[in-house]
Parts: sequence; structure tokens; C-alpha cells
Amino acid sequence: MAETPQGKIARRFRAQAIGCAALGSPLYGSLFERAAGDIEAGGPVWHVVEPYAADPGGSALALRLAGAVHRLALTGQAPGVAAHFPSTGGDGDAVAAWVAWHALIRERPEEVRPLVARGVQTNEVGRVGALLGGFLDVARRTALPLRILEVGSSAGLNLRWDHFRVATWGPADARVDLGDPFEGSTRPDLSPVAVTVVERRGCDVSPIDPTSDEGKLTLLSFVWPDQTDRFANLAAACELAAAVPAPVDRVSGDEWLAELLSSPEPGTVTVVFHSVMRQYMTPAARAAMTATIEEAGRQATGAAPLAWLHLEPRDNLASEFVVRLTEWPAGPVERTLAVAHPHGTWVRWCG
Repeated sequence: MAETPQGKIARRFRAQAIGCAALGSPLYGSLFERAAGDIEAGGPVWHVVEPYAADPGGSALALRLAGAVHRLALTGQAPGVAAHFPSTGGDGDAVAAWVAWHALIRERPEEVRPLVARGVQTNEVGRVGALLGGFLDVARRTALPLRILEVGSSAGLNLRWDHFRVATWGPADARVDLGDPFEGSTRPDLSPVAVTVVERRGCDVSPIDPTSDEGKLTLLSFVWPDQTDRFANLAAACELAAAVPAPVDRVSGDEWLAELLSSPEPGTVTVVFHSVMRQYMTPAARAAMTATIEEAGRQATGAAPLAWLHLEPRDNLASEFVVRLTEWPAGPVERTLAVAHPHGTWVRWCG
């Protein structure tokens, strides 16, 4: 028997519940599991998400619905939900949160449904903890100013990575302090090194302005509300963005890099980086981006080296995320630097 639309969506909500619980959000794990049951029963959650039932699985319908409800809580339009979301000062009671969440969807579906149309747009600043060792390694060994280019930047917050605090590295009074994510005895070299960023620029097919109220609200709405450290650091990074300019161009990464890597930039080391975004590109775009970077690597020189740094699933498996660094002109030389949590919560450094 063919799977019904309700059955398909309920299955996706349950998969998202498992994923959120495994990644440290028991609140969303509970809400999505309960929502799956409501969908199977043809309840209010199903009536709100039904218009989107044909959307592809990668569109993350469960997170879109959750982001819609979280947005209303953050703006004071859903006080019942806010009372149980830690991000809005609530008590974190998952059972009570479901009662309020379900009541909002049941009583105000016409407010919630249009917000679900928004695509999930996140900018996880914690990933800087996983990428930092690569940036510092490049800066230390080349002794050149950095030209940093981020593909799939969202709001471009991680383009300001050199203003973050990670473990013992970075400004002591940094707005964004990621703590110490490194596990085990092997750690990146966090000793002082001159880091000069002469250009910071990103691209995204749907960029967000983190300095605007709307942009900041959109980003915060997609943070899981029981992960308050993530929430606080994202809010702080939005404030930092106003002080440290970093333009984000509205264009796909393959097209963008074809222009920006068309010729070497002597006197700088160009670092192309990205994190957990390659899965959202089409196979053709991924192949084109890789070909462009490799061609730029062949043109790299000692005076204009190129580095490619990324945190992505190993072999497209979301169960394990790895940090890799490839460098030219002495190469391509590729190294696996670390295994990390996809949000950067923990990092196991390989070196």
C-alpha cells in the first residue's frame, strides 16, 4: 500500500524529532514526536502543514513550522508558548510547551500557516570552533593577510570569526564567546599568531541582513529554543555584524567563485570556506564549484596561495561531520583536521 501524504509527513516529523533529540534539543524532540501523532490523526498540525505536504524532504517542514511558532513567541504574539520556551525566559516544560504549541496552531492557523512558507535559514556561529584551527594554521604557515570567501553564508556572521573567542584564542572581551569545544588531548595550535583579514565576503542564494530587526528575528526563530547558549551567541553575533562589515552577495556559490577566483591575488592567501551547506546545492552546482576551486588551485603561487576549508558530512552521511583543509600551490594537499558536532558543540581535533 502506498504511503499517504499524512503518513509521509508524520514520518518526517518523527525523523526530525530523533535528530533534534540526538543533537541536544529534548524540547523539539518531544514536540515533533507529539506533532507526528497529531498529523496522523488529522489534527490541527496536519491542517496547517497540509498545503506544504508535497514539498521535498530537504525543505525541513518540521523546522519551518517550529520556526513559525518560535517567531510568534519571540515577538510576544504567543505568550502561552513563550512561557515554556527557555529562549523567551520560559520554564522548558516540554509537556506544557506542547499544550501551548498545539493550542496556538489550533486556534490561529491562519497566522501560523503563511509563516511556514519561509525556508529554514540558519547561521550557526558555533561552527567557527570547528573551523578556527584551519584558519590559524593557514595564517601561521603562510604569514600572509587573509582574503576569506564564504560560500552559503546565510547572514555572513561567520565571516567575522576573527572577532570571536574560542577557548584561549581571541579577544577576552569578545561579544561572541564559544567557550572551549575541544575534546581529548589533541588540540589545534591556539598560540598567538598575527591574523589580518584584508577582505571578508560571502554569497548565498537567499542572504539575510543580520543588522536589521527582521533579519535578526528570522535567524533567532530557527534556533532551537532550549539551546540558550546558541541563542545568546547568535544574538551577540548579529550585534557584532553592525561593527564589522562583511557583504554577502545574492548568488549561487559556483557562479560566485568562478568570478572571484578567476585570477590569483598576490600578497594574500585566499581561503574559501563553508560549513554544512554542500547538501543544499544541486549535484551540478557542487561539481562546478569543486572544478572552479581546483582550477584556481592550479593557478595559485607562493605569493598568492589558496586554501579550501570546510565542515561537511563525511561522504554525505549526516552521522559524522569532518573538517578538511586543502591547500595549493604545494598540492593539492588535503588534510582531515577534525571530527565535529554539526553545530560545533564539540570538536575532536586530528591535526
